[in-house]
Amino acid sequence: MNRTDDRLVPALLLCAQAVVWPGVPLVRGAVPPASALLTATLVAGVVVAALVLRRTRPVAALIVVAAACALGAGPLPAGAMAVLGTAGAALAVFTVAIGRDAFTAVLCVTALALWQLGQGISLHGLSERDGLDMVLTAVLYAASCGAGLFTRRARRARQAAGRLLERAETERHRLPAAERRRMERELHDISAHHLTAVVVTVGAALGLRDRRPELASEALEFAAGTGHEVVRALGAVRAPAPSRAESSPPEEQLRDLVAGFRRLGQRVDCEIDPLPDGVVAEAAYGIVREALTNVVRYAPGAHTTLLCRYGETRTEIAVTSTAPPAGAVAHGAGLGGGRGQGLLRSRAREAGGTVHSGPTADGGWEVRAVLPGRTATAVEPSAPRSYRVAQVVAAAGLILQPLLPALIIRPDDISSGTEVSAGVFFALLAAGQAMTLLWLRRAPRTAYAMLLGLALLWPVAMAVGNYRGPVLLPSALSLLATCVALAMVPARSAAYRSTTVLLVVLVHTAAAATAVLARGATASTWTVIAGITAGVALTVTAAQLAGVRRTRHRQAGDRAHDERLAAWTEEAVRDAWIERHRIAAGLEGTVFARTADMVAEAEAGRLDATAARAREALAAMRALLDTVPQSGSGPELRPQPTLQALDLLAHHLRATGRDIDIRLTDRVPRHLPTAVDLAAYHAAETLLAAGGEEPSLLELDVETDTLTLTATGIPRASGTAVREGLTARAAALGGTLTSGPGGTVHLRLPLTTARDDEEGQR
Repeated sequence: MNRTDDRLVPALLLCAQAVVWPGVPLVRGAVPPASALLTATLVAGVVVAALVLRRTRPVAALIVVAAACALGAGPLPAGAMAVLGTAGAALAVFTVAIGRDAFTAVLCVTALALWQLGQGISLHGLSERDGLDMVLTAVLYAASCGAGLFTRRARRARQAAGRLLERAETERHRLPAAERRRMERELHDISAHHLTAVVVTVGAALGLRDRRPELASEALEFAAGTGHEVVRALGAVRAPAPSRAESSPPEEQLRDLVAGFRRLGQRVDCEIDPLPDGVVAEAAYGIVREALTNVVRYAPGAHTTLLCRYGETRTEIAVTSTAPPAGAVAHGAGLGGGRGQGLLRSRAREAGGTVHSGPTADGGWEVRAVLPGRTATAVEPSAPRSYRVAQVVAAAGLILQPLLPALIIRPDDISSGTEVSAGVFFALLAAGQAMTLLWLRRAPRTAYAMLLGLALLWPVAMAVGNYRGPVLLPSALSLLATCVALAMVPARSAAYRSTTVLLVVLVHTAAAATAVLARGATASTWTVIAGITAGVALTVTAAQLAGVRRTRHRQAGDRAHDERLAAWTEEAVRDAWIERHRIAAGLEGTVFARTADMVAEAEAGRLDATAARAREALAAMRALLDTVPQSGSGPELRPQPTLQALDLLAHHLRATGRDIDIRLTDRVPRHLPTAVDLAAYHAAETLLAAGGEEPSLLELDVETDTLTLTATGIPRASGTAVREGLTARAAALGGTLTSGPGGTVHLRLPLTTARDDEEGQR
């Protein structure tokens, strides 16, 4: 909301207050005194100014509004501060709930309500009307605070979903390049170590063949063994395992980085949590590397501590170094280009976090970064305990302030009456309903039962407290709490929804009719019951429909988010799979053939031919490495991912914050029937896309010519859309789908049927 909106709402409240007072008295011919108009103008000016600036200092704005209205209510007539004192304070409470954490918002609302209650008791006592006014005011504050917290949570959820989509989009562009770099790196290692070793060994044996003929047999044996190892290594390059254990995790890369700096003479202690692959890991690695490099440049020999914590909502990185030892010479102080701090900030910003650096109290230096965690939520600093204690102490002092005059009142001045006002009972019932709403999401049925039980106590409180106000007002307050519950957590099934609405209508109709009939009514009993039933039914139905509509809107948004995320995941894996397929095609046509010829010549005992085939294989490998960076230069072939692309899928999902693991047993063959291979991959993609923040495990096994996919930790896999998609894929191949407790799904695909179909097509 912009500044124009911030000014507009207080201006509207000011106009409404002017209509209520002095507008209404002026219309009736009663002109307020000039002193009252001046006081009201000063108070209204302070309140409006505080509300205009409420977003920058929400708590201070709330205090100013409450204090100004309380001071102005004394000399001013009734109604002079009615709008600004209620709606203005509610607007300030709403802003506090949006701009501050839940603890601060609830503490402010509680302190404000109790302060106003104490002020009213100390000045006027607690009459029936005053008690009901306090209940209405507390309900207004609680509703404003709840609406603000709900808005804040919805906004944070949207921001988290947006950050997750941004991370997925970044990974969508990064995954193909990462796969290309991985294959290029591993192919280089194979050519540099294996094939080069064969060329050198066989060449040496040829050169020494006359003087040391025994070297020929050793070279041939080495060439044959190394050739088989090259074939196995190239197969692993084409289809790496998707399990975490097969790849070097980011935390190991950080430990290797620390070990490299230790070899330079630096004293570095580290505590590193496991990190997922992706943007966050790359940013963490770059920040740590830059920070340790700066220590080597400017504080050689200083003791350095590295702390890396990966949590649900944030990843915290701290590199702290002490002052360099006396006499240490910083030989690299002039080697920096002055861009290190900017690079640190850009790395953190690209990953969605922040970084700060500066000197420490003992003369050292610290670099502290906060990056997104597993859930990709907004990074917010947690308040220290001393700040929370100060908040509670300030709130307690504010609550006790109106009760201080009671300390100087003589005991004989205190009333000895024992009658309890109905306002006290109303306040207790309203507090009970508010506390029940806090447990609504955890235990909805228990919360509904408590709300309905409290609704039946409102007529009792009216009778015991001898209430003489509007007879339907307490029943309306009770119905309001139940309607809020129906709008927040509507019943899921249609049958349960109808039962809940019917029960709510019966209970609230009985409570309201009892109160009205106990007071006495001019209409007949059945007319009263019918009218109350119609009103309650319409109100409850509207609340239920509002809750159902809100739930459907939220579910539609979640589905759109999931579909977009799934589409980007599919595109990322497909593009990376195309890169792998393009490079693997070059391996099949050149390197594999040359390596197989080399092995055949070595096993045949022909040393000269083995040397020639080894050089050809090495040349083919180097030629392939030269073409690896040329993405898109190959034929326009877009193959569909198979189970051999599961490692790419796992890599992408982990990079977006998902905690997943994929395991393939040794009984799963490398080559499956094409229909089963494609269906199994798409089923795995569907299952993992349906997972949430819970750890997910996907296991694949083959037993008795049946491929079994077992997914655990995916509660949404039992949803209608997921089950229909999986059932259709299984039925097309004659397979079955079963589900178990805890989000467990078993998908079985027969291999024999698919093989028979492929042979029939051939």
